[in-house]
Parts: sequence; C-alpha cells; structure tokens
Amino acid sequence: MSDGSHGSRAPHAAPSLAVAIVGAGIGGLTAALALDAAGHEVTLVERRTGFSEVGAGLQLSPNASRVLISLGLGAALRRAASEPPRVVVRALGSGREIGGVELGAELRGRHGAPYYVIHRADLQTLLLDAVRSRPGIRLMMGRDVRGLAESDTSVELTLESGQGSRSETLAVDLVVGADGVRSTLRGHFDGRRLRSCGEAAWRATIPRDAAPPELQGDETGLWLGRRRHVVHYPIQGGRSINIVAVVPERLGSEDWGQLGEPAVLRAQFPDATPVLAELLTAPDSWLVWSLVDRPTARPMARGRVALIGDAAHPVLPFLAQGAALAIEDAAVFALTLRADDVAASLAAYAGLRAPRTRRVQSAARGNGRTYHAGGLVGFARNLVMRRLGPAGMGRRYDWLYGWAP
Repeated sequence: MSDGSHGSRAPHAAPSLAVAIVGAGIGGLTAALALDAAGHEVTLVERRTGFSEVGAGLQLSPNASRVLISLGLGAALRRAASEPPRVVVRALGSGREIGGVELGAELRGRHGAPYYVIHRADLQTLLLDAVRSRPGIRLMMGRDVRGLAESDTSVELTLESGQGSRSETLAVDLVVGADGVRSTLRGHFDGRRLRSCGEAAWRATIPRDAAPPELQGDETGLWLGRRRHVVHYPIQGGRSINIVAVVPERLGSEDWGQLGEPAVLRAQFPDATPVLAELLTAPDSWLVWSLVDRPTARPMARGRVALIGDAAHPVLPFLAQGAALAIEDAAVFALTLRADDVAASLAAYAGLRAPRTRRVQSAARGNGRTYHAGGLVGFARNLVMRRLGPAGMGRRYDWLYGWAP
C-alpha cells in the first residue's frame, strides 16, 4: 500500500485474481478498495438493497485511520470526521473526574496518524463513493448467499435475490466473508455459536446544542459506574453528539438496532449525576444492540475462503476496535494475497491476524470488567488512572494504536 494521497491501482504486472467479498459494511468496502489497489478484480455482494446507517458513531484509532489514508481517503476523512483532544473519564454517580486519555495532537505525533470519531453513515458513504469510482469493483446489491461450492481452483457462490424469486451463480478465485457478527460464511469454518453477554448498547445521536452546555465540547466523555457506562463524542463535523450507554440486559435479542424506550434507559441511571441525567433525557429515541461475543474463528481462512471483521472475531465495544480490526484485516489480506498460491496466502493471512485479534478481543473483555467494576476493584482502577495521568493512559495503548500493515 502507498502512504497515500491517492488509492489508484498499484503499477505492477502481477497476475490478478477474481475476488468475491460477501458483505458491504466497513470491512467489506475497505477490503474492496485495498484489493482493487493491489490489482485484483472485485465483486461486492450485499444482501441489502440500499445503504442506511442511523444513530451510531464509531471511533477510528490510528491503527485504522492510517490504512484508510493509505487508500486515498485522507481528505474525505478530514472533512467528515472529528479529532477529539482527549477522553475525560468521570464517575457516573458523582461526576468527579477520575482521569483521562490523551488523544489529538499528542497521539497523532506519536503514531503518525489521527484518532478520529465519525458517524458510521458518513464513513460508509465515503467508502462507498470510493468503491463506485473504481471500475475494477462490481457491486451486486440485494443478493443473499445461499450456497458455496469450493474446488482446488475456484469457488462458486449461489446467490438469491427478489426474496428467492431469482437465483444465479458467481464463480471466482476466492471468497472473503465480511458479513458481520451473524455471518453466514462463518459456518464454513466452525460451529461455535454467538454468546449473549447479558448487556445491551443503547445508541442515539442528538444535535450538539441539545446537550448540556458542559458536555458540548470537543472531548470524548466516558462515565463509569457499577455494571454501566456512558460514552459521548461529537460527530458530523461537530454538529451532533453520539451517545452510547451500555447497561445490563436480562435477555438478549436477535434483532439489531431495535427501538428502545427512553424511559427504560433512564430507569437504569437513577443515581446519575445531574448533567449526565440531562444528557440521557435529550434523545427522543434510542436504538438498542444486544452485545454478543464469540472467539476468533479457528482458522480465519481455509482453502479459498477467508473471514474478516466481525465475521471472524466479534469485538465487544469496550475498546472501540470493531471497525478498526475489520479495516486492519482488509489491509493485511490485500498485502498477503498472491495469485500463484491462494491457499498459502490465505493461511499466511490467518496466521498473521489471529494472535492480534485474540489479544484485542481479550483486552476489550477486560476493559468491560474494569469499566463496570465497583468496590475495591473500582477504587484501584481510579487510583491507577490518576497515577498514570492522561499521557500515561495513552501510552498504555501504544501496542494497539501503533500497529501498521
């Protein structure tokens, strides 16, 4: 990959492959751009008939933003994203500042890439615009994958569209499964089921001026309490604020982004400090995601089929690395793929990615326990944050943010 100001195809004479990517989310779109830049022919297969992402922001730490910049998306990211100067960590009940994490210029200087926050729809739009501008990428919307037949030299996908009224086949050299946490293609590798975590993430977006004045700044806010936490940060060029509240949930739901009743969420925070309580009353509606977990697929690739992103390794949201890991996967996959030995290339990709994805999954689970701790564990957490200070807390994640493909 180039360091890049533009994401055109690499000027080499290496033979190209025909690659089908199943799923046109953040990981699938990034993989399409990376593979196209490496000179391969890409077909993106998406079950949805259109794109819509509402009510959710995401964080692009330097390990992800440097990949997108290398694909020629730096200027588009600067227009669409915000760069918070730091994370401010507070106690949910008292509002007392516990500590912080230095971001902004300090983190950019150390890792050579920015820490962005962005609305998911804005990121998806700029990725989709880039995909549609590349003649080497074909986008097939409204197709469900109903079958996969693999041989030593190719893979054939059976696709259905129009609610099963039409069937077609797609023959390619290899397939990339980027079809999310409830991946259909994951079943090609192992039968381990998703595990409900007993928690749900409530997400909402509000106009910036609808937030309490104290919370309208550029910083990311993190509020910690026993078994609950809240995160908020500005998105859409600072016009809006994204809010995420993670709370206990007795029964997980198979539905994604179902509507949540505001009064139900407010009842989870009877002890919230007044300014936080005011923030949580601002949204008129919430979208709710049940949190689920599953180990990294063993293996992440086999033969002529590979997995990337949540299809391979769901990541709990306590480290803000779900989208980032999918972007990392896409970059490594494109760099390791060789036309002269597809199976060996995919095995190399899996070998490179699995240790890191397992480490990030484990760190995210650990952060969840730390965020939601009370008693002596919560006291020790607060003490460590104060002793390290914002700069020290930032350096704790150098292993994560300093990654480069």
